[in-house]
Amino acid sequence: MSDWLANISFGYVIAAIVVLFIARLIFGRHEGTAAKSAAEISESALIAIVLVFLIIRPFIVQAFYIPSGSMRPTLMERDHILVNKFIYRLHEPRRGDIIVFKSPPGASLDGQERDFIKRLIGIPGDVIEVKNGAVYRNHVRLHEPYILETPDYDMLPVKILPHKLFVMGDNRRNSNDSHAWGLLDRKRIIGEAMFRFWPFSRVGLIGR
Repeated sequence: MSDWLANISFGYVIAAIVVLFIARLIFGRHEGTAAKSAAEISESALIAIVLVFLIIRPFIVQAFYIPSGSMRPTLMERDHILVNKFIYRLHEPRRGDIIVFKSPPGASLDGQERDFIKRLIGIPGDVIEVKNGAVYRNHVRLHEPYILETPDYDMLPVKILPHKLFVMGDNRRNSNDSHAWGLLDRKRIIGEAMFRFWPFSRVGLIGR
């Protein structure tokens, strides 16, 4: 249920707004304590839905859930997180950010776009390479205490082009990321993962 609420479609939101608006009009025309109370509840719910789904979620913050183990151990399957969708209007993505983005067509066999979450490893101008179980950026081996395991593959040096990014999952041996399908277009970014709100035992900020 929480997954559906986190990704509820625009059509459902509009339908809920219409229903609540009609309910507010109907109850507002009747006298009596019960009708007045129902009208106030409808109005409050209407305002809340408009704020959350038409202002906050599209432009400021949105809830997502983690469907796979590609970001273990930083994020676990079924973790629920909040993503800041406004942050990259203030500054460009930075190395080490954990970002949510729309996957490119080449990332799946059916070509469908899906919400992915990965760690940003390289920005335009960087050269990324994987060799002997380690990731190198600009010929310097990265210190990565956050990964589950070192890569079990090699990758020739790749220079990141303008408006492109290189992303990898923290679970390096089980992640469908840039080493498999290439560079990510900057415009595909949805936002930065900032806060884990479920499960309760793991509530807290998501570290870089």
